[in-house]
Amino acid sequence: MTTTANYVDEQVQARIAAARLRRERSRRRRAELNENRAHGLQARHLAKMRHWIDEEDGT
Repeated sequence: MTTTANYVDEQVQARIAAARLRRERSRRRRAELNENRAHGLQARHLAKMRHWIDEEDGT
């Protein structure tokens, strides 16, 4: 049988592990969103430049 102190320590460790997992998931999600954002900004910039070139060419 576990003592109360051991039980409390186990619960604290479980909460710490859960918080660590939430932080890691959040970090991964932010990294993915930043990557997608960067890709989207680059695509918008290239489209804008193509539009400018088309305007200069008179098309």
